Amino acid sequence: MTSSPTWMKWVLRLAGVYNLAWGFWLLAAPYASYRYGGLDTPASPLVNVPVWQCLGMVIGVYGIGYLIASINPLRHWPIVLVGLLGKVFGPIGFIANAMAGTIPWTGFATIACNDMIWWIPFGLILGRVWRDYFHDAGEPPAESVETALARATTSAGKTLKEMSHVSPVLLVFLRHFG
Repeated sequence: MTSSPTWMKWVLRLAGVYNLAWGFWLLAAPYASYRYGGLDTPASPLVNVPVWQCLGMVIGVYGIGYLIASINPLRHWPIVLVGLLGKVFGPIGFIANAMAGTIPWTGFATIACNDMIWWIPFGLILGRVWRDYFHDAGEPPAESVETALARATTSAGKTLKEMSHVSPVLLVFLRHFG
């Protein structure tokens, strides 16, 4: 496994610390964070403080995940993927609710700072993972079963393909523990 570039580690450390700080602020000062986030208007006051604080707990947990992923971003890519999904679906939910009039558009600045700024760096990390581990460009095509059977020979010198044309073949793979 290739090592992760330093910039990836720093991005995830920054994301981790940022999410821990933001999550703690939602927990410790729910009214202030709601107001600062542009959501507190006469039409949409904070009425369910425990839910807002629960959101802070979830954001903080994401921060812990990002700090773990910063140890080796290419190895811990699923954490980055889950983080990116949350940072894409959050703005989609915000826009849907703002269009429905259930939350004010003034909260969009919070969405931009908490979610959208991470799209590019998280996307770049996942793009690197795709190139390094999942993209099979340049690799030779996998050998077909037919080709493998035609090449494999028994101790008697016959190929498995030849033997399979004479009678059914039971093929057993044993692992040697020597």
